[in-house]
Amino acid sequence: MASIGNDTGGQRRILFLAQDGKRKTIRLGKVPLRAAEAIKVKVENLVAAKFSGCGWDNETARWVSELTDRLADKLAAVGLIPKQSKGAHPERLGGFLDAYIESRVNVKPNTIRNDKATQKRLLKYFGPERLLSEISPGDADEWRDFLLKELSSATVGREVKRARSFFRSAVRKRLIDENPFADVSTASHPDPSRQYFVPTEIIQQVIEACPDAEWRLIVALSRYGGLRCPSEHLSLKWGNVNWEHSRITVESPKTERHPGGESRVIPLFPELRVHLEELFFDEKRAGTEYIITRHRQTNANLRTRLLRILKRAAIEPWPKLFHNLRASRQTELTSRYPLHVVCKWLGNSAPIAAKHYLQVTDEHYDDAVSAATRDAPNAGSNTEGVEGNKKAAQNPAHEVAQNAAQHAAAPSRTESQETKEARKNRAILLPNAFTCDSVPDSQVPPR
Repeated sequence: MASIGNDTGGQRRILFLAQDGKRKTIRLGKVPLRAAEAIKVKVENLVAAKFSGCGWDNETARWVSELTDRLADKLAAVGLIPKQSKGAHPERLGGFLDAYIESRVNVKPNTIRNDKATQKRLLKYFGPERLLSEISPGDADEWRDFLLKELSSATVGREVKRARSFFRSAVRKRLIDENPFADVSTASHPDPSRQYFVPTEIIQQVIEACPDAEWRLIVALSRYGGLRCPSEHLSLKWGNVNWEHSRITVESPKTERHPGGESRVIPLFPELRVHLEELFFDEKRAGTEYIITRHRQTNANLRTRLLRILKRAAIEPWPKLFHNLRASRQTELTSRYPLHVVCKWLGNSAPIAAKHYLQVTDEHYDDAVSAATRDAPNAGSNTEGVEGNKKAAQNPAHEVAQNAAQHAAAPSRTESQETKEARKNRAILLPNAFTCDSVPDSQVPPR
């Protein structure tokens, strides 16, 4: 993968083929052949990591951390390691985080964006020159408390998890002995004030205020399909819709890294079918692969556009616009179907649903009151029966008299049953006395 070139005066260089197919050169200057061969081995490891998308092995990472500034600049110039400021090395926080994020080539753009946001917050608090080994668990706790002054507990929890992942990599590369973020609390409790059940009456007004058919479908998929917006909306293709069996296969970029999480199947609910058919039979869209075609730009801010729609409909925006649409659907479906079925449709687990999605609605209270009202007469009769049994137990003579009366009444009850059976047989025989011609054909129910 790499070779050593010899120049006049004992000058040496290393040549290798980069990812872009171009041959690149690292000029080492006047160095012994054995030293050049050792560097060549490390260069080959760095090139292999670039091609495979894997991180550096521990030995290579430690070698990079001990490079002189001169050689580090040369390796950075050919793209083998991140470009570093003067004196920055992976043992220092700034250099390590640069190298870590640079090595994650097989993750999604949003993951890199989130990693860089956490990197920025770590550097703001600790500084880029802080040695990894100097960051203690107590420092990590103080960083978390610092973030809580500006961010919600849920956001801080995610920041801590990412920082923990960063430093776990440093431990595995043996740059530090322990992870200072290992025991930092990431517990976050959902804010009940930000939960909101969006009723169908409101969502129908939103749909009517939408500017086009695609937006009507986006809102319907969020509220009635429970899709994650925007990733699952934009992944939806016409080939995912099974019209014959009324099923939709939803591809899930968020959970595709988990076994079996790359997709799920949901029913083609009637509330979705009408909007899908509106787009499907649009002749202008013939031949399109994706269902949502007009809002696919990476900078498309669907939340801002939905706020405009709500303003047009004169509806007060609810918290967490798209999440609460999905949560409303899970709450609604769980009232009709078993929880494990609904979780399968929405692509989450029962603990996650209970913590972040399921809500108590006004309808639950109304149903409870209605059920109690319906059961009230029965409850009264049962109480009366219980009281009667108590009296009988307290008065044995009364119980004997009651049993005697029941035995005396038994024959009449039997006679009554026989009379009832005879009447039933008579009712069956009576129609046979009439001729078939007396029954008009129009009154015969269809078979």
